[in-house]
Amino acid sequence: MDVFNNATYTSLADAMLPHTQNTYWHEFSEISRYNVQLNYFERLWAAWYAFMGNDVLATGIMSFLMHELVYFGRSLPWMIVDRIPAMNKYKIQNQKVPSTKEQWDCAKLVLLSHFTVELPQIWLFHPMAQYFGLATSVPFPTVWTMACQIAIFFVLEDTWHYWTHRALHWGPLYKNIHKIHHQYSAPFGLAAEYASPIEVMILGLGTIGSPILWCAITKDLHILTMYIWIVLRLFQAIDAHSGYEFPYSLHHFLPFWAGADHHDTHHEKFIGNYSSSFRWWDYALDTESGPEATKRRRERKLAKAKAA
Repeated sequence: MDVFNNATYTSLADAMLPHTQNTYWHEFSEISRYNVQLNYFERLWAAWYAFMGNDVLATGIMSFLMHELVYFGRSLPWMIVDRIPAMNKYKIQNQKVPSTKEQWDCAKLVLLSHFTVELPQIWLFHPMAQYFGLATSVPFPTVWTMACQIAIFFVLEDTWHYWTHRALHWGPLYKNIHKIHHQYSAPFGLAAEYASPIEVMILGLGTIGSPILWCAITKDLHILTMYIWIVLRLFQAIDAHSGYEFPYSLHHFLPFWAGADHHDTHHEKFIGNYSSSFRWWDYALDTESGPEATKRRRERKLAKAKAA
């Protein structure tokens, strides 16, 4: 936060530690005293940046912790569901329930990827985005502003994901990069980011790059919007890999939403259904996979033959 960024550091150690001897709650108290117009959450936010005195460090720590808590926190319920026999009827490939060993092996590779690939990206995000005008200050943007921007990010990311994911299914790229992700033909939530480091960087660029592109063009992006977007994107990716289809799954109410059945088929058939969040790219470019898509192609072929 610019207003708290006036400190100068005499050593790297100084720069890596909170710039004040005051406690976090002392900073919160001071900010609350002189900024009564801010809501409680905005005061918590401002106190964190004031306490740290280093925007890059404050954002990096908060971003990485948020990512880990959301990723494993959202994966945990699916791990529990996998152990409940009564839920097996909702499992799309119900003959393939991941074992505890498979879950643990997956978690180890995902953690390695998080610390070696994603942590540096997260750390570099703030200075890069701030260069293009990212805001970390308070007050926060309106709910409407954040909702509109996040909707745009979903569309942009889905487009990037479709084309790069489809490219990763080209022979050499699949063999050398994408094959790792397809180790599990029946996916589970924790496997959403089970992939090679190169794939994590390629597909992750759609998630991180879309907001940066927006920020570079409009100069209007708050990091809170970015955080909410990341949380929703993680939920989408983990749920799409969950392997479960329920009567109340979102695509039953939003037909263009992809969901678990869309991506589960991709893992089972190893082809088609390349999009992440929406179905329109696969529909428009005839790359849908599964029995219904096969039936539609057969019907079109027969209709074309009759017309000829």
